[in-house]
Amino acid sequence: MQETKHISSLQNQLIKKVLLLKEKSRERKKTGLFVLEGLLELQLAIGSQYKIATILYCTDILENTDNNAILKSFKTEELISVSLEVYKKIAYRDTTEGVIAIAKSKDHHLSTLKFETKNPLILIAEAPEKPGNIGALLRTADAANLDAVLIANPKTDLYNPNIIRSSVGCIFSRNVKMGSTTEIISYLKKEGFQIFCAALSASKDYTTVDFKEPTAIVVGTEHSGLSDEWLENSTQNIIIPMEGQIDSMNVSVSAAILIFEAKRQRKINK
Repeated sequence: MQETKHISSLQNQLIKKVLLLKEKSRERKKTGLFVLEGLLELQLAIGSQYKIATILYCTDILENTDNNAILKSFKTEELISVSLEVYKKIAYRDTTEGVIAIAKSKDHHLSTLKFETKNPLILIAEAPEKPGNIGALLRTADAANLDAVLIANPKTDLYNPNIIRSSVGCIFSRNVKMGSTTEIISYLKKEGFQIFCAALSASKDYTTVDFKEPTAIVVGTEHSGLSDEWLENSTQNIIIPMEGQIDSMNVSVSAAILIFEAKRQRKINK
């Protein structure tokens, strides 16, 4: 779509809308819109069938002609150029390609979960609060090509700009759903999943369990771990043996170790 207008005023209503969507979770939930930044993130969103309402770009930053061609090939309702001053006001990152978009969010409720494989491997994170950890978990899920990531008892808006940034757009490319711990456990049992909970008590070494059947790997927060509800419904608690002075690792690191052990076993089993 061709450019429709140019914005150079910080008082423009669209610019105020972008800032509001970036800063307020309530506004994102009310409107069903969110802000994303960067060509890679935009390409991943479009490739995953997200609808893009508006693309704003700064020609002072978007100097690469290939990037200009890529940008103008995207389907959007509005393609608008903005001044450098305006872009610096609305940009989240210090280093950027000069592209920001307003997109329409998707339905991430557990009831919409579908799998393309008959033997799914999924990651579940209970009550993660730190956007950086959520983003890192999504990047790990993307690296392992997991069938889904479920967030139980979510504490953070999924379209928080920090999650989008830290996931490097993997939030768009992965199958991400949300629900309460009770809802997710009920779903897993109904669908015949093994539930392996990362926990310190009553645990087996993660290398000794069999991940080859439909499997859910469940991780909690570094501060409080998993709730009793998960531990009571676990097929088996698993642990990564620690050889140093501490008894825990960053949740995304722990998840990666467990996920890639499951992938290793499944590869051998083929």
